[in-house]
Amino acid sequence: MEDVVTEPLYVQKVYDAVLFNLQGMKTVQNQNFSPNLPRGHRVKRVLDIRCKRFFNPGNIDDSKNLSLNLNTTISGATFLHNGQGNPIEVVGPDGTFSEKILYADTSECDEQCMGTPVFGTQTIDVTGNVQVFIDLLLCDRNNNEVVFTVCADVNIATSAQPLVLTNFFEICMPSTIDTAFLPRFTEFCNAACETRLATNNCGRDLAIGQNGEVSANLIIAICITCEKKIIVPVQLCVLSTGFAQISPQVNAVCSTFPSLFPNQIKESDTEENCEEVSGEEETCDPCNPYGSRNSNSNRNYNNSCNNYYDDDDDGCNDFSNNQCRPNRSNRSQNRR
Repeated sequence: MEDVVTEPLYVQKVYDAVLFNLQGMKTVQNQNFSPNLPRGHRVKRVLDIRCKRFFNPGNIDDSKNLSLNLNTTISGATFLHNGQGNPIEVVGPDGTFSEKILYADTSECDEQCMGTPVFGTQTIDVTGNVQVFIDLLLCDRNNNEVVFTVCADVNIATSAQPLVLTNFFEICMPSTIDTAFLPRFTEFCNAACETRLATNNCGRDLAIGQNGEVSANLIIAICITCEKKIIVPVQLCVLSTGFAQISPQVNAVCSTFPSLFPNQIKESDTEENCEEVSGEEETCDPCNPYGSRNSNSNRNYNNSCNNYYDDDDDGCNDFSNNQCRPNRSNRSQNRR
């Protein structure tokens, strides 16, 4: 515990937050699945139906990616705008410009040391596809069972006709009068999906063609979790034992490596200790062995440069040859 010290951190604090869940429904008729069933097999029953979001990591702008487009309006406060009329956005914890700066006249609530309520309306446009997987239990002519999986990309909505979800919320913001930084507003959502047969009946909702084509009637639910936050830049005091250190992999070629972060500042590194260390350094100025640290001592030494060390055999004559003058702590050693 003797290594534990208090340190200030400049961070973003969550002043208030609201969390809510939304869901949207999509019904699909005669959705085709692939591949076709093997010849000579029949469907005995449906074992499982799974669903996941479609995402193309090679192209984040792919129209098939399941996307959530957020549009939020605020009453009781306003977002700051620049001269072009665009809202000012700042970098959030995700490393992107995901925070907007809020302003409101909070003087009435500030007198009572209370937050100011802000009301908002949000619409979420859902576009893109999901992937549906159906595990089927098949039987051949000899009643041998095998598990067979079919899949399909199902479109939920297009950008021209998105699936729109709406909700309302109330959130509290701190003072904007007595602080150096205005509060910030951020929001983020995450989506999942669930699916089942439309009537939960394999005979009615699942159709098999003559060549083994599979089609199904489905109900797909889009499950969304959203959170709104009011963020305030603050300085916090934390307990720390210094910077974290990771053991690097040893390289036999290099003997030393540069550091990635600055050294930890300690209380013992005071100005007096720094001057004491710097006073022991040597200088090559022939009439100023103490450098430019003390201007008064420099003038006194320059005025009596020839006899400043008359009691020493080295004297000032050594400096006339532009040699480095050792400090007093090393004089006895130099004599020997």
